[in-house]
Amino acid sequence: MRTLLQAIEGEFQRYKALAEGAMRQVNEDELTQHTAAGTTDDLARRSADAEAANSIAIIVQHLAGNFRSRFTDFLTADGEKPWRDRDREFEDRTVSRAELESYWQEGWRVLLGALADLSDADLGRSVVIRGQSFRVDEALLRSLAHASYHVGQIVYIAKAFRGAAWKSLSIPKGASGAFNAAPTGQRPGEHAEKIARKDRA
Repeated sequence: MRTLLQAIEGEFQRYKALAEGAMRQVNEDELTQHTAAGTTDDLARRSADAEAANSIAIIVQHLAGNFRSRFTDFLTADGEKPWRDRDREFEDRTVSRAELESYWQEGWRVLLGALADLSDADLGRSVVIRGQSFRVDEALLRSLAHASYHVGQIVYIAKAFRGAAWKSLSIPKGASGAFNAAPTGQRPGEHAEKIARKDRA
C-alpha cells in the first residue's frame, strides 16, 4: 500500500517541476549569478547571510548533493555519507546548463528511486542522519520541507531575473477568480504536468 508515500512522492515531483520551470526561464549565465542586475531588493543586497547570496547553480548543487547523500542506501546507511562534501556544494564554480541539469537529475533519480522502493508500512521504520535516529516519515517530511525551502529560493531568483517577462508557475496575479471558477491541476502530479505543458506551449 502506497497511499501516504504516493502523496509525499507527488509533492516532491511538484517541487521538482517548479524548480525546473523557473530554471528554464533564466539564461545560462544567470544560473551562476548571485543577484539580478538592477534589482531593487535592498534586503537581499544588504544581507550578510551567505544563503541570501547563493546562485541558482549553488542551490541546485546543494539540493542534488543532499538528495544523493540522504537517499543512497536510505534504509541501511547514515544519510550523511562520508563521501559528501557539503561545504563544496556552496562554492562558486563555472558550470554549463547541461552539466547542472545532469547533476540535478542525478540527485532526483536517487531520491525518487529510493521512494519507489518504499511502502506505507516502511514509514514507521528508523533511519539515521548524522548519527541521530529518525522515523522514515520524519526523515521524508524533513527532506520535503528542505526541498521546498530551496525551490522557493530558485523561483525567487529566477523571477527577479525575468521581471515582467516572468511566466507564472501557479495562478497568475489577478487570475484567482477565474481559476477558482474552474480549478485544474491542484493535485501535485497534475500541477507538475501543468507546469511542463506551459513550458512546451
